[in-house]
Amino acid sequence: MNDESPFEFPCDFPVKVFGHDAGHFLDHVVDLVQRHAPEVTRDAAHTRESRGGRYLAVTVTVRATSREQLDRIYRELSADDGVLFAL
Repeated sequence: MNDESPFEFPCDFPVKVFGHDAGHFLDHVVDLVQRHAPEVTRDAAHTRESRGGRYLAVTVTVRATSREQLDRIYRELSADDGVLFAL
């Protein structure tokens, strides 16, 4: 595996996740991220509602310890049916 990365770990890394605003999306995203970064709390997340109110953007700042950790987080988020996309 190629460990080259533009990041120096550990570092604070914002993970942006978009999905339907079903009232529980924020908590769901935090739960998914916590599987790989247990120290993340709801206070580490910020939200922004879409103009029409149908979608929610959640940004969770993770204290990333490795590229592998970030890869696992993105795989988890991308595999979830409630997540439209993650950046």
